Amino acid sequence: MEHTPTPWRAVHVAGTNGKGSVCAYVSAMLHAANIKVGRFTSPHLIDRWDCITIDDKAIDESKFREAEDAVKFRDSSKDIKASEFELLTATAFELFALERVKVGVVEVGVGGRQDATNIIQHPLVTIITKIGKDHQSLLGNSIEDIASHKAGIMKNGAPCLVDVTNPESVLQVLETAAQDVGADYLQRLPSFAGEGMADLQNFMAKRNLEIHQQVNLSLAYSAARIAIEQIAPTVHLPTLLTGARETFWPGRLQTLDIRALTGRTEPVILDGAHNADAANVLSAFVTKRIRMPSRPVTWVIAATMGKDLRELLSCLFQFKDNVVAVEFGPVAGMPWVYPVDARSLLQEAKSLGLEGSFENAGKDVHVALRLATNTAGGNPIVIAGSLYLVSDILRLIRNREGKNL
Repeated sequence: MEHTPTPWRAVHVAGTNGKGSVCAYVSAMLHAANIKVGRFTSPHLIDRWDCITIDDKAIDESKFREAEDAVKFRDSSKDIKASEFELLTATAFELFALERVKVGVVEVGVGGRQDATNIIQHPLVTIITKIGKDHQSLLGNSIEDIASHKAGIMKNGAPCLVDVTNPESVLQVLETAAQDVGADYLQRLPSFAGEGMADLQNFMAKRNLEIHQQVNLSLAYSAARIAIEQIAPTVHLPTLLTGARETFWPGRLQTLDIRALTGRTEPVILDGAHNADAANVLSAFVTKRIRMPSRPVTWVIAATMGKDLRELLSCLFQFKDNVVAVEFGPVAGMPWVYPVDARSLLQEAKSLGLEGSFENAGKDVHVALRLATNTAGGNPIVIAGSLYLVSDILRLIRNREGKNL
């Protein structure tokens, strides 16, 4: 990065769950305010380059490859031996400079303190979303240890916004870190005091948002306000909610039509929940919105190697539910990511004492959807367990329907 100019300012986002949604909201709000904005999130959704957007549109493949080639050439010629994610981060920042964005909304890859994105030195604002147990081999086994890593993105003089629903022990770690680094201030959200916050509260009330969605939107709205106060103070705050209204973040409580793949006329739910906290949120949504005593849920499940399967699955399944296990395919640019064997998933599911049916789809996601459709009949289907499974599903639909999702 030493020869890449970084005139843009950053909104830097860390956390275990909700990072991508917050980034999507912030990006959409700033775009609605006519601020040229780049966004870098991971992993990618369908294509490797769609993790980088300019004004809420995925970067062109040709531009991505040109920037990536330049970064890889520097890596090779200087014998840096950067990791895949470091190369991807450098590519994103290269594109932000080439596209002359004013603000870059950047999601941390893993942790915070030692993440490649933490090359950012003077953010407009940092955000720390819901923290839970994930990537313990890298971040530590306690939630407080994990919070300490996330807090590493805080910077002297920059405000930090945090999810107030985090445990008090986590909030105390974050408070201490903010004081130690000299953050401008740390604000726990949601809080509806202050200019424009009543408008936000009304906006959320009309949309019947779940609690975690309200928190994420509140974090994003406050971050966007802080950003525009510094770089575009004449922007009217209601403009930001126009952006929020148009925000769509695939694979998070997404209602999906799989008719073209299986003939099923009822929609299914697609969610990338891949740890216990996210699974609990999804389970609460399913119970509240679609589960009924006489309608067991059929789950299409995949998981990444290294996850605590029992913890994940026990959050999702109920006694009469059905399970279709599948393995997601190779992940472009991430050769270290492997799926859990479908048989192992089914063994873990059976050990929970479920009364429903169990199906092994092996490595075929399309077969998994057909099996789920046949098993469920008109009853609910939920696809979950991995963002990489989300990618495979959306890619399958795009290829079948020729749609950009």
